[in-house]
Amino acid sequence: MIGRREREGPLMRNNPHSLRKSRIVTAVVIGVLIGCILAFFFPNGFFVSQSITSNRRIAVVGSKTQENSAECESSDRVNMLKSEFVAVSDKNAELKKQVRELTERLRLAEQGKDQAQKQFLALGKQEKAGPFGTVKGLRTNPTVVPDESVNPRLAKILEKISVKREIIVALANSNVKEMLEVWFSNIKRVGISNYLVVALDDEISKFCETNQVPFYKRDPDDGIDTIGKQGGNHAVSGLKFRILREFLQLGYGVLLSDVDIVYLQNPFDHLYRDSDVESMSDGHNNMTAYGYNDVFDEPAMGWARYAHTMRIWVYNSGFFYIRPTIPSIELLDRVATRLSKEVAWDQAVFNEELFYPSHPGYEGLHAARRTMDMYLFMNSKVLFKTVRNDANLSKLKPVIVHVNYHPDKLPRMKAVVEYYVNGKQDALKPFSDGSDW
Repeated sequence: MIGRREREGPLMRNNPHSLRKSRIVTAVVIGVLIGCILAFFFPNGFFVSQSITSNRRIAVVGSKTQENSAECESSDRVNMLKSEFVAVSDKNAELKKQVRELTERLRLAEQGKDQAQKQFLALGKQEKAGPFGTVKGLRTNPTVVPDESVNPRLAKILEKISVKREIIVALANSNVKEMLEVWFSNIKRVGISNYLVVALDDEISKFCETNQVPFYKRDPDDGIDTIGKQGGNHAVSGLKFRILREFLQLGYGVLLSDVDIVYLQNPFDHLYRDSDVESMSDGHNNMTAYGYNDVFDEPAMGWARYAHTMRIWVYNSGFFYIRPTIPSIELLDRVATRLSKEVAWDQAVFNEELFYPSHPGYEGLHAARRTMDMYLFMNSKVLFKTVRNDANLSKLKPVIVHVNYHPDKLPRMKAVVEYYVNGKQDALKPFSDGSDW
């Protein structure tokens, strides 16, 4: 027994230690395996993962809350924009009206300090002045934008008969029927097609229709119709400033013509079109027609007795070409307004508004003007006092002859036709230079 124990003793002593060691190894292996499993499923740690999950839940809830809030805000914003849109729509017509009014009044609003610079800036960029003797100022104003809504019926007529948006216009009532016939007969003979008679009564309308003359009968207007049907030459002449406005608003250049005029050539071939108004003159020579230095003598002033003045004879308001520009329309408005309030001659008012400069209490018209060649656009004083008595001048053929200086208009008109058209050399001899009172 003793020997047996001695043989088994070492083995029995080593066994518990081995078991303990095996358990430790097993525990370590199990721990490693558990750690690997946890590491695989919870790479950021068990507690951190829970925290992230919690945060994610909070974030999702917060996101939903923000979305709900954003939807509310978006809905409020849409409602507000709808309200604003409705308000803008309601004001749209009013704003358009204001824009039109402001555009129309822009020129007047620019009056005052630095007006020339502002007006130039509106037309184009500023430029440096060129070398001495090379600079040239602006004088040709831009035309207005045509507005057919002003008078659609007239717009259709003008579109049909005008040439290059230009037309001859005459006003007539039955008092000038015979002169009107001479007027349009010679226009037809020359070959002018772009002309129109504004018929002021039914008799002239029928007369034009019978003679295949283009005419326009205005819509009823008590203020115009009374004068148009019953008025004399000067009264009817004053109406043209109101009637012509529509022609210019429609964008047409108008050669306004009285009916006591004989056409011998096409006047449109002799226009410059560089000014707002291009008019024939009542002057009878170069000085009176184109201007001169008139020296006024006042002996009582001693050394300063001589005062220099500038003079020019008036433009004839019975024959002028007017371009469709803002200054031209303003001229018509000014003259028509004054004639409605004053007892005045339309030609005098026409020239005052064209020539009077700005001064304290008065704003002058900023319109460009040109005087027509007095031998091409001839008044009857030039013809009967000068031309017919001059061998060289009598060979010239004028564009038109305006019998404005003589009251016996019809016989002189017929004599002009005989002289220039039919070649009757003595046709003008029976008439005096002037006229009898």
